[in-house]
Amino acid sequence: MMTRILRAITRNEAQTHPAAPDPRLRGRRYAIPFDRVWSAATLLADEGLPGWRVQTWNDRDGIIQAEARGGFLRRTDDVIIRITLDETAQTRVDLTSRSRSGGVDFGTNARRITTFLEALDAKLGATPAQILDAGAGRRPPSPPIGLRA
Repeated sequence: MMTRILRAITRNEAQTHPAAPDPRLRGRRYAIPFDRVWSAATLLADEGLPGWRVQTWNDRDGIIQAEARGGFLRRTDDVIIRITLDETAQTRVDLTSRSRSGGVDFGTNARRITTFLEALDAKLGATPAQILDAGAGRRPPSPPIGLRA
């Protein structure tokens, strides 16, 4: 618990990774076709969630760049959503959310990722059998485009 609090008051970015210590930040791996996941994610990121708006997208590369406004101070943050097929042909979803201001986010970016993934599960109508172990059968995600330090 103390580690999560320390991270929340010292970071301004959150991202998913299959080996993340926080299970909510392990991304998603679906037994659902890419096109269906892509469509649902695009709809959610383009005003399907309060304060979200798509800036650019590229379905060939599986990248959606969005901005999300919210949190305690109503700051605008940058979000990168990567949707890919893993080596077992399952659809993988990873996100990075970073505060534009550079200041600490008090956990807002991690909560934003969790909210998006839960909304995506619901939008897809994903059953527990379709939401696979995010850490299995997969190499670590590539560094997010546009949010490299």
